[in-house]
Amino acid sequence: MHLPPLSLYIHLPWCVRKCPYCDFNSHQLKTNTSGLPSLSAELEANYVAALLADLAADLRAWPELIERPVMSVFFGGGTPSLMSPAGYARLFDGLERQLTFDADCEVTLEANPSSVEQARFEGYRAAGINRLSIGVQSFQQRQLALLGRVHSSAQAYEAIAAAHQAGFDRVNIDLMHGLPEQSPEGALDDLRTALSLAPSHLSWYQLTLEPNTVFYRQPPVLPEEDILVEIQDAGQALILEAGYQHYEVSAYAKPGQQARHNLNYWTFGDYLGLGAGAHGKLSRWDDQAAGGLMIERRWKTRQPEAYLARHQSSNNLSTILAKDEQGFLAGTEQLSAAQRPIEFMLNALRLAEGVPAALYQARTGLSAQDLSPILDALRARELWTTDPERLACSPLGWRFLNTVLEPFFQD
Repeated sequence: MHLPPLSLYIHLPWCVRKCPYCDFNSHQLKTNTSGLPSLSAELEANYVAALLADLAADLRAWPELIERPVMSVFFGGGTPSLMSPAGYARLFDGLERQLTFDADCEVTLEANPSSVEQARFEGYRAAGINRLSIGVQSFQQRQLALLGRVHSSAQAYEAIAAAHQAGFDRVNIDLMHGLPEQSPEGALDDLRTALSLAPSHLSWYQLTLEPNTVFYRQPPVLPEEDILVEIQDAGQALILEAGYQHYEVSAYAKPGQQARHNLNYWTFGDYLGLGAGAHGKLSRWDDQAAGGLMIERRWKTRQPEAYLARHQSSNNLSTILAKDEQGFLAGTEQLSAAQRPIEFMLNALRLAEGVPAALYQARTGLSAQDLSPILDALRARELWTTDPERLACSPLGWRFLNTVLEPFFQD
C-alpha cells in the first residue's frame, strides 16, 4: 500500500479590492504613489523568501516529503496574478531546490481578467505555469459591478483569448450563477458565452452568502429557490450538450481535462500548504496511529503581516531551521479514527463517480467494511450506488448530497 499522491498549495493573500461575497483569506493592497493598489517589488521579494522558508520549516518536520514527487501545484488567493512572472520564476527555482516534481506536474494559477494581469500571461507560461483559472464570475457589466469585480465585461472576453494566445491549452473559467437580480436568461447567457470560448474546464457554481462577508451582513436580493433550480437544470443541460463531463459537484471538463490538483483533494490525497493562512493535509506510516496511518492537518499564520514577521524576525533561513518553534504554523491536528469517515466522504462524494472502495482503506487506514450499516441504509433509500466496488452516491443521492453525508458524522 502506498501513501497518497502529494500536491502543493501556495496562497497569495492580497487582492486589488475585497469582493463583497468573498470569505477567503484575502486582504486589499495599500495604494502606491499613483493611487493604485500595487504589490511592490519589495513586498513580493519578501513574500517569496517567506514561502521558501515556510517550506524549509515544513520539510524539517516532514523530511520524507523531499522524496515524494509533487504531482500538482495550485496558486490561490487573493489574486495570485498580482505577483510578477519574475517573482514566480524565483519561487520555482527555490521550490525545485527543496522538492521533487513530476515531469508532467500540473501547475495552476488563479488569475483575474484585468488588462494588467493579461499582459503577464506569457511570462507566467515561461516561468513554469501550465494552467490558468480565470475568475470571470460574469460576462455582464451590471453583474460585475454588483459583485464588486475590478474587471470589465470586455476584459473578461479578452482574458480568455489572451490565455490561449500565450500558449495555455488548459484554461478554466470560473463562473457564478444565482447572482443579485439575475434572471434565468441572464444566467444562461453567461453560460452560453463561457461555452462559446471553449475552455478546457468550467467551474460553475451558485453564489452563497458566507459569514464574515459584506453580502452576509447586507444581503443583496437573490433569485428565489424555484428560479435557482431552473437555472441549475437548464445550465447543466447546456454544458453537457457542449461536450463537457460533469465530474464534480461544481466542475465540468472536456474529456481528459479534469483538474488534477482538485481531484487529489477529492480523493483524499496529501498536500502541503504554504503561505499566509494556507492549509495542508499530510500522511505518514505510524504503528501507533489508527490503521497504522497518521494523518495530520496543518495551517499557517493567517494575517500576511504576521506571516512575514515570522520570517523577518529570523533574519535568515539557517536561523529558522535552528529554532525549536512552530515557525509559520498556526496549528496542527491529527485526525482520529472517528474523524476520518466524514473527512473522506466530504471529499470523495463530491465526485460523480465516487471512488474505488479500496481507496477508503488506502487513504484512511480503516476498513470499508465498517461502513456497511450506513451504506446498506443509504441503498435502501436509493441514495447509494449498487456497485459494491465503489463508494459513490446514486444520481438521486448526489442531488441530495447533504442528506447522504449526515450518517457519516460521528459524535
